[in-house]
Amino acid sequence: MFESQTAIASSHSPHLRKPGSKSVSSDLGAGEPGNSVQEGYVFPLTVGEMKASNSPMHTTSIMPSPIFLWRFKVIWFLIWAFTCCKIGWDSVMRMSADLRDLFLYEAFLYYNPLLLVTMMVWLWGVCLWVFSQSTINYAKIFDLDSNHLTHREIWKSSIWMTVIVPTSMTAYLYLYSHGEVALAASQPVILYVAVALVLIFPFDIFYFSSRYFLLRTLWRIALPLQPISFPDFFLADILTSMAKVFSDLERSVCRMVHRQVATIAWFEADSVCGSHSVAIPLVLVIPYIWRLLQCLRQYKDTKEKPTLSNGGHMFIVASGFFQVLSTHSTHFIGT
Repeated sequence: MFESQTAIASSHSPHLRKPGSKSVSSDLGAGEPGNSVQEGYVFPLTVGEMKASNSPMHTTSIMPSPIFLWRFKVIWFLIWAFTCCKIGWDSVMRMSADLRDLFLYEAFLYYNPLLLVTMMVWLWGVCLWVFSQSTINYAKIFDLDSNHLTHREIWKSSIWMTVIVPTSMTAYLYLYSHGEVALAASQPVILYVAVALVLIFPFDIFYFSSRYFLLRTLWRIALPLQPISFPDFFLADILTSMAKVFSDLERSVCRMVHRQVATIAWFEADSVCGSHSVAIPLVLVIPYIWRLLQCLRQYKDTKEKPTLSNGGHMFIVASGFFQVLSTHSTHFIGT
């Protein structure tokens, strides 16, 4: 007729309740001394469950939001840009008026190639973003592997390039205007060496697969001994548009090799790295020769006549540069 004490205890046992379920209360034996122990088990367990359920919300609340992080980065970027502009402007104003124009042209010549490459990387990220929004399978078109870079990773690389190149240029202007000529001359050298090392770094960091794909494509362009793929054609066509960049790059490297950085000796007509150098038209013509060889190779494989017309156009451009190379009389400053 009466339930046993074991049955009553089991109905109030906290071990039989499922997590998150409400505790069952009963008036049976309320206020009796024997039930105080059971209430002692139930109450701490309920409080502990409430704390456990609130802890993830507490952890999430202390994490900064993505919008806050984005605004924080933008603020730091604007502070950095203002600082570089202020230091660069003050450094230029410290120079004499007759030296200012020549020195600015030289500084622009060292950093112009990398600034243009940085802009190209930014625009390439924009292209990939447009492709992804349009559901274009660009990875298959460009023959990319599964580890290819997305537009976000391209933009991340371009952000680093946007920060590093102007910072080196600002340091170059500041050190030269304050009389530290040797340290100023080392700034573009360090930057160019660092870029070259990042490209050829043989370990699996800094997007190794993408760097290897770029270097392999450049090798295929320089020696078109195999059938021409779309990446070969696409990158070679970009290189023809960057012929002026290669010309500035040649003069910059030439001055670094001949220790003419942070000087105006290159401005002399008989200078090895001056504007009358034979290497300038030679470097300008190389991308067009590569495209001409690609057109000939493609015609050999496909027998398509449009490739011959493209090759004829490249031959005309290359012939013009060879004519300049033979005369040695063209002045390239400002072109």
